[in-house]
Amino acid sequence: MDGGSGSRFSVRQVMESRRRSSFMADVPENGVLETSMSADPEQPTPAQMGPRRSLVHMTREALPRMANYRNLRSFRAAQRPTLGELHEGVKEAKEEDTGEIQGGGGHHFKLGWIQGVLIPVLLNIWGVMLFLRLSWVVAQAGIIMSLVIIGISAAVCVITTLSLSAISTNGEVKGGGIYYMISRCLGPEFGASVGIVFAFANAVAASMNTIGFCDSLNDLLKSHGLKIIDGGINDVRIIGMVALVIMIIICAVGMDWEVKAQNVLVVIISGAIVDFIVGTLRGPESDEEVAKGFPGLSLDLFNKNLGTDYRFSEGVNQDFFSVFAIYFPSVTGIQAGANISGDLKDPASAIPKGTLLAVAISMFSYGLFVLLAGGGAMRDASGVIGDIANGTVADCMGRHCAYGLQNSYSVMQLMSVWGPFIYAGCFAATLSTALTNLLSVPRLVRALGYDKIYPGFIFFSKGYTKKDEPFRGYVLTFFISGAFLLIAELNVIAPLISNFYLASYALINFCTFHAAFVKPIGWRPTFRFYNKWLSLLGFVACVSIMFLISWVTSLITYVIILALYLIVVYRKPDVNWGSSTEAQTYSTTLNSVYLLDQTNEHVKNYRPQILLLSGNPTSRPAIMQLASQITKNHSLLVCGKISEQELNYSQRSGCIKEAQKFLQANKIRAFFKLVDGLKFEQGVRGLLQAAGFGKLRPNLLLLGFKNEWLLAPNKELHEYFTVLHEAFDFRMGLAILRVRGGLDYSKFTESGEVASNPHLEAKVKSLARVASDTFINLSGAEPGVQSQPNYVKAVERTPQEILSKKKKKASTPERNLFSSAQGSPLSHDIMQRVAIFDSPPRNGTIDVWWLYDDGG
Repeated sequence: MDGGSGSRFSVRQVMESRRRSSFMADVPENGVLETSMSADPEQPTPAQMGPRRSLVHMTREALPRMANYRNLRSFRAAQRPTLGELHEGVKEAKEEDTGEIQGGGGHHFKLGWIQGVLIPVLLNIWGVMLFLRLSWVVAQAGIIMSLVIIGISAAVCVITTLSLSAISTNGEVKGGGIYYMISRCLGPEFGASVGIVFAFANAVAASMNTIGFCDSLNDLLKSHGLKIIDGGINDVRIIGMVALVIMIIICAVGMDWEVKAQNVLVVIISGAIVDFIVGTLRGPESDEEVAKGFPGLSLDLFNKNLGTDYRFSEGVNQDFFSVFAIYFPSVTGIQAGANISGDLKDPASAIPKGTLLAVAISMFSYGLFVLLAGGGAMRDASGVIGDIANGTVADCMGRHCAYGLQNSYSVMQLMSVWGPFIYAGCFAATLSTALTNLLSVPRLVRALGYDKIYPGFIFFSKGYTKKDEPFRGYVLTFFISGAFLLIAELNVIAPLISNFYLASYALINFCTFHAAFVKPIGWRPTFRFYNKWLSLLGFVACVSIMFLISWVTSLITYVIILALYLIVVYRKPDVNWGSSTEAQTYSTTLNSVYLLDQTNEHVKNYRPQILLLSGNPTSRPAIMQLASQITKNHSLLVCGKISEQELNYSQRSGCIKEAQKFLQANKIRAFFKLVDGLKFEQGVRGLLQAAGFGKLRPNLLLLGFKNEWLLAPNKELHEYFTVLHEAFDFRMGLAILRVRGGLDYSKFTESGEVASNPHLEAKVKSLARVASDTFINLSGAEPGVQSQPNYVKAVERTPQEILSKKKKKASTPERNLFSSAQGSPLSHDIMQRVAIFDSPPRNGTIDVWWLYDDGG
């Protein structure tokens, strides 16, 4: 034994027969196993332990060794023996875990819940909308409806956070964030489609926050009479591209630089918020501030701003949902911690704790801002000091007012103690949110590339340096963000981002509901403060809000998600992550079988359910094709094989895997059953008794005609006819197939099989690859000869090797369906007989012999 298991287990080969009594040769004569109590002289006795006596020292059984339960990556970890090693003394190959993303964040340090979740979420939520659009929301919707908008957004965020917390605490969370969680819960189809949409939304959100930074900087430059080109859109584009390049470089340099930048930014934003609150409570300091729409807090002004005042703005007749669409991106930062889950020390604890606290803090600050802005600022103001005396500051009939909540995005600067500090806070909020978004997109792309769900992302997932930084992913992120940055219109991008984020949040809530509803064994989140019906409500709310904002954009969004979903379904990636959709499939199938078993049979619903004595399916392709054409995916087909030799677990599982691979490669929908250690007659009887369950059991036995019956020994003929009578004893139909040349073509290959085309086998993705093209034959004419598939571990390949191999496959022509073990094609005559039922129909006759009278 390897590792530490040799000192604990002393294994001796037991007798092979499973139907005979087994004994273990290492049991002492007294029949009692010695415990570690006597093995460890330094272990205190029960008398020495006194009142701390434990049941551990009152047992005679072997105690578990802690070395077997250590982290498998630890150098002190022991190699735990498998059941085959303990029971049969046979070394078994360990299967590699294929369901995990390679690497977490790739960084040399991990983040706690404050640095890794709380601060990033706060910085994402305290974004561009807080400083540049929240005052406009108050002007359009009024105080009451603004609080309703914030309340609905907060409800969606809290419900989604609860769902996200449940998913993140259901096992280990690695790199990939939202994509990793959804793909491991709902499967690669949902996870991959939502992951791409989410990555795209983050890239566009980075451009939106960069545009907010540029708008604020342009306002500051205008106040000093400065500009680059026109002081408008072109200036936004120039400044934005420069800022985007700098932020990409900061993210690519490393995690430590980004964390240090965030610490400084959150302090600046907090200071700017305090600056605004103190300035509002203090009131205006000059007539100029009053003329620009800041008379100070008053109950009369508060009452005037309670109701709505929707106007034509930004080229649109505003209403509740259009305003909601512009506001909602300000609360789409709850996933910031989950996006870098691979960089967290304890994601299961950090994500719910940090996200919920950040949502509570940010929603409180938003609500306080609405109350202060609505109670201290006018909707319209002329900016003329002379209008103060005659009370016409807010009278904008017949003239254009450039100030007030409706007309100026700089109200927050106006109401603060020191205006430049608000600009600094706006710069910090927009740049910090953009940094977090830019940091998350390459990690999502890298996770998609590692899982090989979409081949196009493999190129962008390559890591560089010791930190495994996806530099190519950063380049991709730059081009996506830069394309939307050139639009340079904040209110144009905001509704688009709202749809993408709402779609992602809807899938997160549905994921939690589905897992909690199906209740697979693997669904055991440590976070208990969630409810499946609340998650379902969150899913319905997100979808409803999407279509109420813009049904066209929502429809396009879901069409994109559906297209991405269908691509994964079509490609059928060979992954098994234990998703809730798999659990749902099992549960639905089981319930359907139970329901079918309670249904009375009717002749109109008769289906031929075939038990085919095929042996190795690869050696009798003709009868396999005929049986498949009879059932044609509409009824049950069970392929049975009887091996008189007793097989061990490795031989049995290898035979089953090879048969299933052949069925899949040739698109034959059938089940394969193997019976070993019995004579042919007994094995067939066992199959007739045990094959299927309930109403899903064979009612027709199909086997080949014994061509060499004149030369066969009497014993074989007796067994053959006994099998025919066994079928009648079980009241089953019987079909015997006879074709020219016989059915068994195993003699044309080395191993006694007809091997399927290796090009077709290559389509069946498998992490354990068969080193030979031959199939094993364990029940042929020579039972003493055995062959066993030689499995080799999958070799990790670079993205370039994967892409080049796919090009070679595309340029290689398909060969015949069947070929010899050496790969040479069979002769035309043999191929016609092998694929007799796959050939085009020809003139001929079919002889049908009725051996069982079923009454018509």
